[in-house]
Amino acid sequence: MNPQAQTEAGSARGPRADLPDLLPARMLNEFAYCPRLFYLEWVQGEWRDSADTVEGRFKHRNVDREGGDLPQPGDEGQETIHVRSLHLSSERLGLTARIDVIEADGNVVTPVDYKRGKVPEAGPFEPERVQLCIHALILRDKGYQCDEGVVYYVDSRRRVSVPIVKELVERTTTLAAEARKVAAEGRIPPPLVDSPKCPRCSLVGICLPDEVNALREQPAAGEVRRLFPARDDALPVYVQEQGASVGKGDERLVIRTRDDQQEVRLLDVSQLCVFGNVSVTPPALRLLASRSIPVCHFSYGGWFEAVTVGMAHKNVELRRRQFALAGNRRASLAIARRIVSGKIRNSRTLLRRNHAEAPQAGLRELSRLAQQAEAARRREELLGIEGAAARVYFSRFPGMIKADAGLDFSFTDRNRRPPRDPVNAMLSFVYAVLVKDLLVQSYAVGFDPYLGFYHQPRYGRPALALDLAEEYRPIIADSVVIGAINNGEIQRGDFLTRGDACALTPGGRRKILAAYERRMDALIQHSVLRYAASYRRILEVQARLLARYVLGELPEYLPFRTR
Repeated sequence: MNPQAQTEAGSARGPRADLPDLLPARMLNEFAYCPRLFYLEWVQGEWRDSADTVEGRFKHRNVDREGGDLPQPGDEGQETIHVRSLHLSSERLGLTARIDVIEADGNVVTPVDYKRGKVPEAGPFEPERVQLCIHALILRDKGYQCDEGVVYYVDSRRRVSVPIVKELVERTTTLAAEARKVAAEGRIPPPLVDSPKCPRCSLVGICLPDEVNALREQPAAGEVRRLFPARDDALPVYVQEQGASVGKGDERLVIRTRDDQQEVRLLDVSQLCVFGNVSVTPPALRLLASRSIPVCHFSYGGWFEAVTVGMAHKNVELRRRQFALAGNRRASLAIARRIVSGKIRNSRTLLRRNHAEAPQAGLRELSRLAQQAEAARRREELLGIEGAAARVYFSRFPGMIKADAGLDFSFTDRNRRPPRDPVNAMLSFVYAVLVKDLLVQSYAVGFDPYLGFYHQPRYGRPALALDLAEEYRPIIADSVVIGAINNGEIQRGDFLTRGDACALTPGGRRKILAAYERRMDALIQHSVLRYAASYRRILEVQARLLARYVLGELPEYLPFRTR
């Protein structure tokens, strides 16, 4: 996408006038640490827990309980008073803070900030000193005398005094002005370059600092650091048994069926998928929504029908840019060309790897069509190219099914609504599950999943999730179906046929879901970033890279391709 088109499509971006009047002390701490982290959290509303943030909350649990009364300025008292978790603001300074502990001796007060970890050799880092300085400035503005602050390091059980000197006040006020300016400009700061700060940052999987820096260079230079785990600890939970209920336990989901009861830790749940007549209790629904864990609803027959999520993602900036790009034909076509080209090339790769006799003519035709897709001038032309590629691909699809798999799994063409044979029944079901995963990712990133760049808006259709799914249909969904057949995991008894419609039985769905989850957990090397991650993680990375392109950080969107 050329710079002129990027500018035209980005008309929604500009100075922000909708930011809060008061700058939180914690956000200035983040700005001193990393301006990009500050922007992600305060302007775009991003947040993600890590082991460090969870541990920090645990060690803050006592000081987070409000307690004690702060005496009025000028009161003279002989006894030192401790006040816990006090929220103070100064409209004159434009600052606000929640102070862990305030020690008050008459008019003299000392803010105490609790930090996990041990005392650094050089003493408190600048972000901690700046945060304490804001506490002191607010207290001074309220009429108190505050000459020092204290950082208490929980692991060392030591207090370290921080004098509130002129130089620290000047540095703090300068940083506060810079932070407001960065936020108001409406342009995210660039990532840090090869920084040792990034690996411990809880937002590194959202920020993608090394990925963004690498993709700004064309092509990416060398292997990129993978700063997040290759696999997710949290996984989808599927509940299919009719009449089952999902309730809330102590940091757990309790799944009750007629004959059994199971418990799953919330930490291990990325999404809850329920089929047919499965109920979710209101307390469980509220808990899931509060933890940003979506509930995906399927019909009894396996059609993806709805999703229940919590409050919408706070990143309005991304959705404004998404709407601007989607409304610009040239800008949206640039993304659509990449999506369709990636899908065709991945279809070619699957054929080359799995066909009993490599169909050279078909492979050449798919290469030609992928090149045509990259040069398409109109969406209608792109649709025709995609349709031609699908005919070539599915005409060779039977060659990927082993001859000894049985006549029950013969395949002649792609059909749906309803699917008329077992292979198409499996393809339709796995496509629905894949789109569900990408709809969830769209919500998690901050997109509106119903407004796409290639698929056009239609009531109830998650167009962006369908866009994102295209490049993965061959290498994830089709691969799952082919593997399940060729490995003998699925049999003819796993299907129901009524009239000319064919569908999976609940037992068949369980087998396909197990194969699908194995595929999502498989490690694959990213063709551009050159690190290994699970397919599940790759889906998130690609959705976030699309967001970085939409926000103008990357020169182009590169689809995921397997070799």
